[in-house]
Amino acid sequence: MNEYQTIDAGGQKIAVRKDLRVPMRDGVELAADAYHGTEDRPRPALVALSPYGKELQALALTTPPQRRPSPMWDGCIEAGDIARIVKEDYVHVIGDLRGSGHSGGEHIGNYNAGGVSLGQDAYDFIEWVAEQPWCDGNVGMVGISYFGSMQVLAAAERPPHLKAIFVSGGHYDFYETTYHGGIMWFMPRAAREGRGGDSGWAFTDGVKSRMIEKYSPGELKKLVAQRLEDPDVAAWPNLVHVLNYPKNHEAWFDIVMNELDGDWYEERNPITLAPNIDIPVWLQLDQGRGWTLDGTIELFNELKGPKKLDIGPYPPMQSRPFIEEHDKMFRWYDYWIKGIDSGVMDEPAVSVFVEGSREVVTAEAWPPKDIKYTSLYLRPRHKLSTEPELMGAEYAAPDGFYQAPLTVTDKVEILSWSTEPFEEDTELIGAGAAHIFAEIDQPDTNFILRLWDYAPNGKRQLITSGYLKASHRELDGRTTEGNPYHPHTRSMPVEPGTIEEYVLRLYPFANTFKPGHKLTVELSNGEPLADEHNSLLPPDAFHLPVGRPVTHKIYRDAAHQSRLVLPFTSRQPAEGQAAEGQAAEGQAAEGQPAEDQAH
Repeated sequence: MNEYQTIDAGGQKIAVRKDLRVPMRDGVELAADAYHGTEDRPRPALVALSPYGKELQALALTTPPQRRPSPMWDGCIEAGDIARIVKEDYVHVIGDLRGSGHSGGEHIGNYNAGGVSLGQDAYDFIEWVAEQPWCDGNVGMVGISYFGSMQVLAAAERPPHLKAIFVSGGHYDFYETTYHGGIMWFMPRAAREGRGGDSGWAFTDGVKSRMIEKYSPGELKKLVAQRLEDPDVAAWPNLVHVLNYPKNHEAWFDIVMNELDGDWYEERNPITLAPNIDIPVWLQLDQGRGWTLDGTIELFNELKGPKKLDIGPYPPMQSRPFIEEHDKMFRWYDYWIKGIDSGVMDEPAVSVFVEGSREVVTAEAWPPKDIKYTSLYLRPRHKLSTEPELMGAEYAAPDGFYQAPLTVTDKVEILSWSTEPFEEDTELIGAGAAHIFAEIDQPDTNFILRLWDYAPNGKRQLITSGYLKASHRELDGRTTEGNPYHPHTRSMPVEPGTIEEYVLRLYPFANTFKPGHKLTVELSNGEPLADEHNSLLPPDAFHLPVGRPVTHKIYRDAAHQSRLVLPFTSRQPAEGQAAEGQAAEGQAAEGQPAEDQAH
């Protein structure tokens, strides 16, 4: 076999093959490192591919895992626990994608590189690994987030030696990864520029903007000027800088310039490729990052081969270096790669951790229980009720708030409505909707809605969220009760002073409200930069604020029935309980602090 060096990782001897050169079909070579046991024999391999740099991933050997809000948490160390993978007798192969790190070629755009799809490169990489004398010809993949997306792109190409994949925390619909309900999310900036707790891409001269490659300088200048007509973009200094100096921020520039969904994103959408995948796939994600959970469920439903969907508990961010879920991964790969009957296929396909009750619900499909969509209506005095409002707007006057831009204040104005404490366990599992009748005095705003579980002691935990840019309010034909969908293919400015119905998609969740707890919904057009939830995310994980002052009137009267449409399971709230009922004496359960609920 080829020469390797031996390193000591906490008393474990590991063989390392550094700076391997992996040829692609067009002659470009990708760089890779391989880690395995010191006994000189072939083993199955687990491949990890990303643009984050293989040297960064090697910190998994020396850096203790960090959880948010640790300032040492680095969102890009995602390739997995090298020492554990080697201990389980696999080869861990970590590669740099085309145009990044020590690899050759150009990386143009996001899931496209140098004129070829990243899936094509993954195919060539996997087949090369399978032919090496230190590999026994059986290959799986490992890694979260970008590494997870790469697994799906690779599997869709059907490399013959890829036997199964295990995807944790992947991102799929690339538009929904960056524009939640049409509102720009800044976290992808962190991964591409290296900001706010992320090292970012291992940039080289080979990273290029697809927009610059596609358009002439004159055409691009006009497109940039059009993008800067959005007052939200024009008010945010970083975006002004990105748009004026795109060669310093090529990958982020492309995202900022494509604010509408369409072909640019669809050709990079792993979900559209999922029907090509016939190998076994395990999809895992923790609750709290709803847009990713939405895409994970959509991907699960599209897969044709053996599959698992595993939804874990809050909080949303896993450790860095990434070490979680390895026990499940090895049971999966022992079965599908090593031929060991681990019992994994005797278990139900879907497993969902339910917050609140802290139970695990299993089934063969999502949602794992029968649900009934039930409306909770926004009522005067900040109440939520199963009964709609009977009075007109002249008596049930609208709630309202005025939000000044961040250039004036960092205070986020928030409206809230709450149920009375629940009298019995009340379980909700699934996606939902919020129908908000609102009048604004500008052509656009953001609607950001968050649902919380409030315990009697005042502690709270985020349950789900929904986002919608007002100009993206158009619904498409997939929409059903409790399941709204927006095409995001055009922007329709709002006529100031008109009352419009805005339907927000509430991302999938699973929660049991315990006796004494109450459900609270908060509505704003911005979000606090730090609160119980946001402190668990990287510093840049917030959305582009509205760049102009906006007055909002929220109508919830007989003619404008603003409401939540929520997925209740078998236990339905008693008639009117959510508004009028009181928790029976002695039934109220003290809530655990959010940090305790996270374990």
